[in-house]
Amino acid sequence: MNPQAIPVAPAQVDERLQAHGLRRTAAARQVLGWFLAHPDTAFTHADLQAHLSAEDGVTLDRVTLYRLVDRLTLAGLLLCRVDARRVRRFQAMPDSVLAAPHFECQSCHRDRPLTEALRRESEALEQAARSAVDTLQQQGYQGVSVELAVRGVCADCASPPPER
Repeated sequence: MNPQAIPVAPAQVDERLQAHGLRRTAAARQVLGWFLAHPDTAFTHADLQAHLSAEDGVTLDRVTLYRLVDRLTLAGLLLCRVDARRVRRFQAMPDSVLAAPHFECQSCHRDRPLTEALRRESEALEQAARSAVDTLQQQGYQGVSVELAVRGVCADCASPPPER
C-alpha cells in the first residue's frame, strides 16, 4: 500500500533543513520531503526504504537511511514512537506534538493516526497535554512531550471474514 502524498515544494524542505542546522544533501531532501508529503503516516525504517525505492527508484543504503532518520528526529523534524512490539515508527513532526494520538492494532500491527477520529476531542486532548507539560516543566523537567497511544484490534481485523 502506497500512502497518498500531498505536494511539498522543494524550497519548503530546504527551509526546514536549514532552520534546524542540517545540511541540504540530496538524501536529506529526499527523506524529509517524503515525510512532509505523508504527514499523517508513520513509517518504520524498512517501510521508508521500500517506499523511497519504489517511488524514486533511488535506494539509500540502510546505514545512511538509519543515520539520516535519527538525525532528522534529533533535530525535531520527525517524531519517533515505539510501539508495543518495540518497533520504531517515524512521521513528520505534527503541528501539535503535545497530543498526536494514534492507534496500534495488536493483530495486524498497523499504526494509524487518530487525529481525524478524535477531531472533536482534540481541544480537550491538547489542553490536558499542555497542562501536563507545563506542570512537569515547572518541576524542572526538560524536553517534555505527550504521546497518546491507543492499542487494541482495528475494525478490519475485528470484522468476521465474509461468508461464502
